Amino acid sequence: MFDALGLTCMICWCMMLFCPLHADLQCMGSGTQESPISNLTLNRRRMELSWQSSKNFSSYKCTMAANLKHREMKVKNKSCRFEVEDSVPLYRGAVFTVTVPKTNISKICPFFPEGINGSAIENFSCVIYDISLMNCTWHAGRNAPGDTQYFLYWQNSRNDDQTECELYMKDENDRNMGCKFQNVTIKDKTTYFLVNGSHKAFLIQFYDNYTKLYTIGKKLMPPSNVTVSCDKNSRSCTIQWQQPQINHSNKDRCFKYEVEITSKGNSAEWTNQSYTKEIITSHIVQNPNMGKKNLVKIRAAGHTCRVNKDWGEWSAAVEFGNEEISSSVWILPVVAVATLSIAIFTIFFCKRTGYWKAAFPQVPKPKDPFHGQPDINPQMMECKMQSVTSETEQIIVVAEVE
Repeated sequence: MFDALGLTCMICWCMMLFCPLHADLQCMGSGTQESPISNLTLNRRRMELSWQSSKNFSSYKCTMAANLKHREMKVKNKSCRFEVEDSVPLYRGAVFTVTVPKTNISKICPFFPEGINGSAIENFSCVIYDISLMNCTWHAGRNAPGDTQYFLYWQNSRNDDQTECELYMKDENDRNMGCKFQNVTIKDKTTYFLVNGSHKAFLIQFYDNYTKLYTIGKKLMPPSNVTVSCDKNSRSCTIQWQQPQINHSNKDRCFKYEVEITSKGNSAEWTNQSYTKEIITSHIVQNPNMGKKNLVKIRAAGHTCRVNKDWGEWSAAVEFGNEEISSSVWILPVVAVATLSIAIFTIFFCKRTGYWKAAFPQVPKPKDPFHGQPDINPQMMECKMQSVTSETEQIIVVAEVE
């Protein structure tokens, strides 16, 4: 019994997950007679409309109208496939019409998504970063049950089959709320995304979206290998670079560039000059002031190819030229070095030629009267001094008598 119940639940799950891919259309004929065109079926995965006809007609015309957009094509068989570039989202409903040219025979079939209104995902968005990585995120539908699960499919090229996301991002309730893509390449102009919802008890509406991948990328990478080469003879400097790295084109004609040169002079103020170049990857600066410190950086934007038209990141600044030094800064060190050099030269010259001794003679030391004399009795020394003094006085007196 439990096995049968489990099998029944599994069948119901599969039916709710895959059956909506082949949508039933509520068709109406034209005129009072029954239309020979019948059994219109829409394969949403392949965006293919097929039908049957009780009469053989040489050609048919099928039309899709949705979101105020109109797509039309002629076919000779009983099916038509709307290409990704020509398709419009169906999650809000659409009207399909099959007519037989040059007759009044037609079949009009409105399409309304099945499921709980407001159960489809909301706020779907994708962004490409680091050249080949892409993240897509969404929010659960406002009226979706809490245990609703979502599955993302995408078709990157008209020749590719729709494939399911390989790496889901989940919320706290283990619901798929986003997808991470690796090694993404932009193959066609438009990419198709489809998010189906599933629930054990209710039908969940789907969401689909057509996106131009090159418009959802983050800012372009900066130009690479920026170099500056200067020629003194021609008094010019050539700035060269390589295009930003992208994952779907190697053509250099896809970009336009902005070259910004910043210079610093004696006043220590920076001045800016900006130039815009289309397609080419070089710029010549005529008569640059090489006495100044110059910095150059470059950024890119899409020009003619399927590349983001917004300006990308700036490249790292490349320096050329020399910064001028103010006279108030270098004159003092020069004077100090010159003074020191003159002083050293003068001292060396004087010592070599003997003028040093003449200019600075050596002062002799005072002679010590007692140096080298033997010890003398203090009393005898005093007597000698007295005798010398008396003799001197006698001589002076004699001189005065005469």
